[in-house]
Formats: sequence, C-alpha cells, structure tokens
Amino acid sequence: MTRLEKANERGSVLMFMPAAVLILIVLGALAVDFTAVHLRQRELENAADAAANDAAAAAVDQQILRTSGEIVLDPALAAQVIAASVGARNLDDAAIAGASTSGNEVTVTLTMSVEYIFGKAFGLPGTDLVATGAAQLE
Repeated sequence: MTRLEKANERGSVLMFMPAAVLILIVLGALAVDFTAVHLRQRELENAADAAANDAAAAAVDQQILRTSGEIVLDPALAAQVIAASVGARNLDDAAIAGASTSGNEVTVTLTMSVEYIFGKAFGLPGTDLVATGAAQLE
C-alpha cells in the first residue's frame, strides 16, 4: 500500500461510529424494555401462585371437614381470599381473569397490560401478560 492510498483511507472508521452508537442505544433500550416486562411477568406469576396458595389454605369448608373429613373448598370464600391476596401484592394494574375451585384444588389466572418504556419510540405500545397459579390440598 502506498503512502497516497493510506492517506485516502484515514478517517473511514469515523463514518461508521454514529451508526454503531445508534445501534447500541437501540439495543440497550430494547433490553431495558424486555427486562421490565420479564420482571412484571415474574411478579404476576408470584401473585397468582400466592393467591392460589392463600385460597387453598384459608377457604377450606370447615363444616364438611368436621363431618366427613373430606377437604372441600368454599368457592365464595376462596374468591374473597384471592381478591384480598392479589390486592395485597400492590399490582394495581393486575386483574383476576379467572378463579376456580374444584374439590380441593384452586386455580387463579391473572392478567396485566405492560407498556414499554422506550419501545413507544419504535411504535411498540406494550404487551399483555397472563399468569396462572394453582394449589391443591391433600
């Protein structure tokens, strides 16, 4: 390579730096958004599991348990316990999509909408999360 060819190539890397920095910023912003969504998903799953466990522990129909020894859950009491448990988790935007009792088993389904922090700049409004928790007494 001659001296003249080296002189013509000086500064060529400088042309790629703004694009590289922009790509890094975009990837960092998306990583923050997806991390926030993952965190909210874990919180929602924990809330669903806790609500199911609380309902299974607190909603046992005492009358049936005393008379027959069978463990049966009271659906009305289970619904109250689930609502209280989800409310205590400070997930203001979580909604109870479904709660069912079947004999000695409780299933709780929670939903939540999560908006992206930086994704709005790219036209990504957010995502809907769903979590299901179940508990069974034996």
